[in-house]
Order: sequence, then C-alpha cells, then structure tokens
Amino acid sequence: MSALRERKLSHLDVCTRADVEARATTLLEQVHLLHEALPELSWDQVDPSVELLGRRLLAPVVIAGMTGGAPRARELNLALAGAAQKLGFAMGVGSQRAMLLDPACADSYRVREAAPDVLLLANLGAVQARDAGPARVAELVEAIGADALCVHLNVAQELVQDDGDRDFRGSLDAIARLADELPVPVVAKETGCGFAPATLARLRAAGVAAVDVSGRGGTTWTGVEAERGSARQRALGAELREWGIPTAAALVYARRAGLPAVASGGIRTALDAVRALALGACAVGLALPFLRAHAEGGAAAVEAAAERLDRGIRALMLLVGAARVADLPRAPRRLGPDLRAWLED
Repeated sequence: MSALRERKLSHLDVCTRADVEARATTLLEQVHLLHEALPELSWDQVDPSVELLGRRLLAPVVIAGMTGGAPRARELNLALAGAAQKLGFAMGVGSQRAMLLDPACADSYRVREAAPDVLLLANLGAVQARDAGPARVAELVEAIGADALCVHLNVAQELVQDDGDRDFRGSLDAIARLADELPVPVVAKETGCGFAPATLARLRAAGVAAVDVSGRGGTTWTGVEAERGSARQRALGAELREWGIPTAAALVYARRAGLPAVASGGIRTALDAVRALALGACAVGLALPFLRAHAEGGAAAVEAAAERLDRGIRALMLLVGAARVADLPRAPRRLGPDLRAWLED
C-alpha cells in the first residue's frame, strides 16, 4: 500500500512540474468553426447545459478523475469538488485501487460534503475490476456516493510501469458484467490513447452507457511513467510517448459507433471544448489544467479556472450562433486535411 500511495503522489508531482503533454496534437485544431457575425442571440439565451448519464449539468464539463489514496489527494479532490458544485460541472475521482487495498484511505475519495449535487464518477481499472468482481466494485461506488463508474483502460501506461499489470485478459467480460449487474451506469474510459472503431463496437456490445475517449494529444501517461521508471522502462516510455489515436478522431469514431462520448485528452481551452462538442461530444473532460491551477493557487485558482472555461464556452457558442450545445454539431465548419484523413481511411 505504501508503494501505491507513493506512486499516486509521484504522479501528482510529475504532472505538476514536468513536460508530460504529448507533442502530437489532438487534431481538434483541424476543426475550423465559422464565425457568425449575425448570431441573433443574447448572452442570456445561450444555454450550455447538457444531460449526461441521466443527470443535468449546467455546463458540458467533467473535471476528470485524477487521484486519491493519500491525504494530499483529499485536499485536491475537495477543491475540485467545490468548483464542480459551484459551476454545475461533473467530477470524477482518481483510481480507487487504493481503496481495494486499504479501506482506511476512502476519505481521500469522499467529496459529497463539498459537492452534494454534482454527477460524481467512481473510477477503477479494468484489471482491478476483473479481479474484484461486481459486488466488490459496487461497494466502492456506494462508499463514495457515486452516480456512475468509470472503468479505465490504461494498457500502455501499465506496460511502462516497472510493476505494472501485464495480463489484460478478461477485461471486456468484466466490463460487460459490471454493465449488467451494477445499479449505476458504466463508462469505459481510456487514459490518453483513444479508442479504435472495432474496440468501440465491442464496448457497445458489452453494454457500456458511454465512453470517455481520452485520446492522444493531452497528458501522455507513458511519458509520465517514463519520468519515474527504471532506465529500461524510461526507454519504453519514450518510445510510446506519442502512441495512440488523436482525440478528435477517437471522438468521431465513438459517435459513429452510436455511443455517447465524453471528449478528453488534450482539452485545454474553451475553444478545444467547443470544437469537441461540435464533433458530437456530449461533454468534455479536463484534468491537467485544474491540477496545475490547484498547484499554483489552491481551491480559489481551481474555481477561477472553471469560471474562465465556463465563460469561454458560452462566448464561443454565441459566436457560432448556437443557443444550445445540441446546436453545435450543426454549426458551419471546415475540417483540416489531417483529421479528414483519419476519418476517411
């Protein structure tokens, strides 16, 4: 347990201070939205609220799961929860693997006191979910009062960890069992490598309620682990640093597969968010910007970052003439050649 706690804190430190963002892009910059000089809207008419997993969000934003399992993680999670509550965002917690090993660390994941009204997402890796079984996973969800469960898929990251998982067999069956037996919706979440069309078809058949595409272009977890590992693992992490499917392409693949999709992986600005929403995302997920805001100025800085994002999304919706998020996929746009190539091949 001490090694796991140390790794959690190391992840926070590395993501706060190191160069952990992919050099390859999300391809969201290839979505060119056309300016509407005559929007025929007022600011007060712009409504960025959405429905996600049966809950209404005041804005289409998920503060993505980052951490848990240590006292410092609790401070961060409470700050994130407070911002989510104020702005009407959803929020996820970090992997609850630590809770499987030591229930005493559950407090670092409990944020309902700060966010009684938010859509809260529990989080567990597919391998841990497979080994624990649906009943134990349901206990983890219930213990923090979560409304849904993210099952994260992080094969590339595990391969770069010195002590990471190496056996991923049975993960799809485990997800299908959870989707069938849990009393809350199950979301399949990648962790920076995106989803291919065939994978999405398998996940849809397994019964997931949605996917979080978490594509290439944001935080590279192979790069994060390369900062921490042995020389041999650092070399592998460097080789796999840019591995994955760009966020924009993975998002379109998910929508073509008929799955509601959260777009994460390199969402850094309101423009990134609105571009993703225009491609059909039902919401966008961000982690690193909020983590770094907290490192710079605590809970107040997290809230300020959330407010800037909210105002930016509203402004851009007005500038393309979209009164509602559902109008954004119909907003005029042009797609750049690199993204078109990913979508046409």
